[in-house]
Amino acid sequence: MHVRIDIPQTAEEELRKALGPDLDEAARDALLIQGYRTGRLSLGFLAEALGFTTRLDAQGWLAARNTPLNYDLEELESDRATLRQQFGVEI
Repeated sequence: MHVRIDIPQTAEEELRKALGPDLDEAARDALLIQGYRTGRLSLGFLAEALGFTTRLDAQGWLAARNTPLNYDLEELESDRATLRQQFGVEI
């Protein structure tokens, strides 16, 4: 897929200074991160879109970009219940 963004040359120069020479990659990353932050894109989708084989790789990619996981208290409690059930572990 190709997306075109029209911006003035001076803005492009500033963006390259701020984000590096590969603005295609910077734009892709920004779209994926924003989609994930807003809950519109899943971790699994990110892994697939980035060509990763596991969601853990996508978690690492997000961490490298200082993007926290979408993980709420309800999910934490569910994971704790699973650990108790499977391993008798109380966390």
